[in-house]
Amino acid sequence: MRSFEWRLQGLRFVLVAAALMLVTGCRADQPWVEVAQQRYYVEIADEPGERAQGLMFRETLADDAGMLFLFPDAAPRAFWMRNTRIPLDIVYLDSELAIVGWSLNTPPCRTRRCPSYPSGRPARYVLEVNAGEMERLGASLGDTVRFGNVPGFDESALR
Repeated sequence: MRSFEWRLQGLRFVLVAAALMLVTGCRADQPWVEVAQQRYYVEIADEPGERAQGLMFRETLADDAGMLFLFPDAAPRAFWMRNTRIPLDIVYLDSELAIVGWSLNTPPCRTRRCPSYPSGRPARYVLEVNAGEMERLGASLGDTVRFGNVPGFDESALR
């Protein structure tokens, strides 16, 4: 009987190890943004329809997840929370990936008239993560973030 228990234990170990490798492997090529050494795996919104939809109608957002909005140029931006069901930190980034503005702990909007939250300065990228993340990380305006695996983004252009 002990032999069977050892085989079962071994099989469980192999299955858990394989599952962990699959989960890790899935993230290897996934786009990410790093703020204050915290990595967020992001969905990319780089088309007008994707940017308009954003995180609308989502009930939850994983702690290490977010959405990165890509625009072709830096310009004043304003986001709103209509049909967004979870509170968010909206982080505006310039072409050099510096935080130039934000709206922290931005509440969902369940009415027809929702306020907009302007960037204050020209922004080329916008990151949305769960509300409270920037405060938790101690992030500040002017901090620089990092991107990885973001389609069409060339980090060497920053240097």
